[in-house]
Amino acid sequence: MTSTWKLTAHAPKLVVQAALLAHDLVDDWDYELVIAGREEAEDKPDDWVLEGWFPRKPGKVEKAALSGLFDGPAPKITVEELPPEDWVTLSQHYAPPIRAGRFHVHTPDYPADPDLIDFVIPASQAFGTGQHKTTAGCLEMLGHMKASGVIARNVADIGTGTGLLGFAALALWPRALCTLTDIDAVCVGVVEENARLNAVPMGGSAGEAVMIVADGMDDPLLQLRGPYDLLIANILAGPLVSLAPDFAKAVPPGGSLLLAGLLAGEQEAAVKRAMHRAGFRMAARLQRGDWAILWLRRRRVR
Repeated sequence: MTSTWKLTAHAPKLVVQAALLAHDLVDDWDYELVIAGREEAEDKPDDWVLEGWFPRKPGKVEKAALSGLFDGPAPKITVEELPPEDWVTLSQHYAPPIRAGRFHVHTPDYPADPDLIDFVIPASQAFGTGQHKTTAGCLEMLGHMKASGVIARNVADIGTGTGLLGFAALALWPRALCTLTDIDAVCVGVVEENARLNAVPMGGSAGEAVMIVADGMDDPLLQLRGPYDLLIANILAGPLVSLAPDFAKAVPPGGSLLLAGLLAGEQEAAVKRAMHRAGFRMAARLQRGDWAILWLRRRRVR
């Protein structure tokens, strides 16, 4: 296993959030350079860090790309080589279980909760173990949608990562068709293993999940299996804005759209505007930390 290199920049919360928003708007970003922002510590909510990970030793180009996300003078960027280990897996291995509405999600290190809909999701290279507030918020919103009377017969989870949100939808609507997609091919093996661990059947029939490697909605099988009366997309604000017209084509009037991966504030406002133009209206909203989770419905034709 090769080493990973980490770039780090410390700045106030609003500065880092503005840099994340700028990243969403860069069309030619080198996606080998993966970035994320977070609090430095729970007791310092206004002190944030912008982190980037690169599979090779970063040079002037990678440092300049990270610095260019900041409006004005960029903070100092430090670079360190991480040991040749699966650092994502190690960082999540002992992550505590989470309870999100009707769901309990945990790694194999912890026991199941028989009183809730239980999922075991090992730490992996894919996003969506339930630890991030956006994933947990989507689980909560799915439960709220079910309690509100939503009927989902055909579900798509775009950018599924571990498969968790698609599995959760199948648990709530067990006879639905379920299509899972991700741009990253590594997710195929992750999803298949998680399906096995949670007794989620893989296949093309009702009550089963199909996994597709796809960039957004641009895939013939994904389009063939639509339209989707429940489409889930926990990705990033920039792609959500770009995909709004495609979502409108994939979700029929009265259908539901569950969106996450966007910061409350400017990112949320931009996504809402795009979805409104595409024919969606707000049904409900959750906020978990700095992250907004949106349930929208496609307007019915009168």
